[in-house]
Amino acid sequence: MAMVRTVLWFDGHIEEAAEFYTSLLPDSEITSVMRHPERDDPWPGDGAPGEAIVVDLMLGGVPFQLLNGGGQFPQSEAVSIAVTVDGQAEVDRLWDAIVADGGAESMCGWCRDRWDVSWQVIPRQLGELMQGARGSEVTRAMLGMRKLDVAALEAAAAG
Repeated sequence: MAMVRTVLWFDGHIEEAAEFYTSLLPDSEITSVMRHPERDDPWPGDGAPGEAIVVDLMLGGVPFQLLNGGGQFPQSEAVSIAVTVDGQAEVDRLWDAIVADGGAESMCGWCRDRWDVSWQVIPRQLGELMQGARGSEVTRAMLGMRKLDVAALEAAAAG
């Protein structure tokens, strides 16, 4: 049987990232860590003995893998972790945790964590509001936001 998972390429600190990510969402855990071996002969790559090469984890029940591959392939918004949450309190909690300690806000509910991984923090109501009769107004409101504001989106939908 095939197993599908998203692999995110990092330049170090994958255990720290994995611990942070799994602390954010229910049904999340680190499932395995592969490390550079403790040995005297050369090992491909730049990792120190005992340093994590690969961390497998579940985020909200979805499998991910973090690969400590080096700096050749930096993170970009071309790949993001999208999390749909219930209500403004959860938007605020996740957003604030993700942008803390060196993360950054972007637009339309997107932000980056301190490892430059992009996230989308989406209130569950957004899809329904965008499909409603005033969907273009909701979209226009969303395009002007950084962290999504559920009350402002609902007000745009109400006119």
